[in-house]
Amino acid sequence: MIRVAVIGLGMAVAPHARSLIELRGRVEVAAAYSPTADRRRAFAEAYGLPVTGDVEAIFADRTIDAVMVLTPPSTHLDLVRRAAAAGKHVLLEKPLEISLDRAQALVAAARDAGITLGVVLQHRFRPVAVALADLVRQGRLGAIVGASARLYNWRPQSYYDQPGRGTRARDGGGVLLTQGIHTLDLLVSLAGLPVAVTAQATTTPVHRMETEDLAVAVLRFGNGALGTVGATTCAYPGYPDAIDLIGTAGTARLDGTSLSARFHDGGEVTMDDGAAGGGAGADPMAFPHHHHRAVLADFLEAVASGGAPRAGGREALDVHRLIEAILRSAATGACEPV
Repeated sequence: MIRVAVIGLGMAVAPHARSLIELRGRVEVAAAYSPTADRRRAFAEAYGLPVTGDVEAIFADRTIDAVMVLTPPSTHLDLVRRAAAAGKHVLLEKPLEISLDRAQALVAAARDAGITLGVVLQHRFRPVAVALADLVRQGRLGAIVGASARLYNWRPQSYYDQPGRGTRARDGGGVLLTQGIHTLDLLVSLAGLPVAVTAQATTTPVHRMETEDLAVAVLRFGNGALGTVGATTCAYPGYPDAIDLIGTAGTARLDGTSLSARFHDGGEVTMDDGAAGGGAGADPMAFPHHHHRAVLADFLEAVASGGAPRAGGREALDVHRLIEAILRSAATGACEPV
């Protein structure tokens, strides 16, 4: 039994709380922290889990093995450093931090302290994504020559009217770092990290916000493969994200909850994991918690065994490097290395 504490009871907590309850045979919740009394009260009523207004007590409690950090990105580095100093493992909501430099410092703090760092990049745990990863690993597509990702979300202005939402100071960026990070992480996990990008990004008239709500990029991979990225929160009413892989022996498309792969030898693979998608429209939390539960189970196994989680600090840094290169290219107008 692993004892954990939850830090942060905002919008992101619901799928994590449901996952903790369903995995209660493997994990015990010692406390859930928010500085806001109303949030603590609402959380306790909804989930029946213990709450606290004292974060210092969490870090001081030696019986707590790990913390789940679900706070705004700008707070992550400090909280992970404090957890590392206390010898507590960390399961961290994406993104790592608001900049690549701070993300690298966070990963280094966890590594130097010898704690397990897991990152909530739950798209890797979709059954269709796992199946596609198996096809790539088995060489069914051949050598990858094209790898592209599309994220066409919708967020109304009210979403960005929330204090700090879509700002550099709190969130570190817009659609790429907040929404697109999941799809881009999955793309990188399947095709590898591109070596160079040429990109454009903008804030459209659809939204009043500080950071980008529309970005496009051309990718070049180390083996010569090419690809594209399109990401936006302007696409009303919101559409499933998609990844296309083109290989020398076949082509595969991941479209929301469905996978379709066809091979030059006439074979094919089709799969659908049903109602396991969502979150592309006005309600960003309109999705089931199954993939968050898989992330948590994977993290608990890593802590118990001393192994590495499927999505750890190194893996998360790769997608941060890609996003940083896309935004740098959009700012300079040049092809930028990743």
